[in-house]
Amino acid sequence: MSEPLALIADLGGTNARFALADAGGTRDTKILHGADYPTLADAAHAYLDMVKPATPPRQAAIDVASPVTGDQVTLTNAAWSFSIASLKKDLGLERLEVINDFTAVALAVPYLEEGDRTRIGGGAAVADEPIGVLGPGTGLGVSGLVPSGGRWAALAGEGGHVTMAAATEREAAVLDRLRHRYQHVSAERVLSGMGLVNLYETLSQLDGVDPAQRDAAAVTEGAGTGDPHCVEAVSMFASMLGTVAGNLALTLGSRGGVYIAGGIVPKLGPLFDGALFRQRFEAKGRMRSFVVGIPTHLVTHPLPAFIGLRSVLGLTQAR
Repeated sequence: MSEPLALIADLGGTNARFALADAGGTRDTKILHGADYPTLADAAHAYLDMVKPATPPRQAAIDVASPVTGDQVTLTNAAWSFSIASLKKDLGLERLEVINDFTAVALAVPYLEEGDRTRIGGGAAVADEPIGVLGPGTGLGVSGLVPSGGRWAALAGEGGHVTMAAATEREAAVLDRLRHRYQHVSAERVLSGMGLVNLYETLSQLDGVDPAQRDAAAVTEGAGTGDPHCVEAVSMFASMLGTVAGNLALTLGSRGGVYIAGGIVPKLGPLFDGALFRQRFEAKGRMRSFVVGIPTHLVTHPLPAFIGLRSVLGLTQAR
């Protein structure tokens, strides 16, 4: 009798993506809107009712957009909170692994094929050197991989909440205004879906223009049609992302490369200025010579976290 399929789930600030997995890959992927379900357990049961696996899963791996420091987990940008032990019992599991969402994305990097990523510049990756991973979505996820005994160890941190630094007078004016609004202006405040909106609104206000009510998709659309403050917001987004990515490369010594994941940059498409991103990535003064050769990639795989979750359960094989 074949082993029951495992349950995997990628929990973001907006959507919950579920699938069944084995060593051959994933199947029956469904995207559930988190706000439609009072609890994670409700969403998981609803998913299993939809796909009706022949045998209930005995193991599961879940990634969450929040720190995982103990049994109780509270999502940073969503309403769900749960006990790992209680969820394991509720779902009738023998094994349940819960990790940070960008830990899952980082764990996927060694398994990405060439078609799963797009190069944005730099030289060649150095084997067995640290790798940086970050990605703007509903929030800003940050992680990294470091070699450990012939394997990769993923870092579980909250780098999206580091203090954002300005590199130009215009950025300084934006951050100063945002500081009056938020007190602490983290990188996530400008490098996320809401961050793109923050940039557009603040740039408009600095120029004495009353900003229109726009979400991130509308800011992107406005940039595509030439609205000047939407265009500037998207350009500043690319530059600031380069700053943060370069900081991560210096912090980790990421000579193995830096990978940009998350949902925002792929949605920007050709509006994302890779040259601006790369220029700022390399603008590290005396350390420019260190970062200039580090390759940067955009992750184009639609669900890299699923690959990372399968690896946690031992369902992936190294390339």
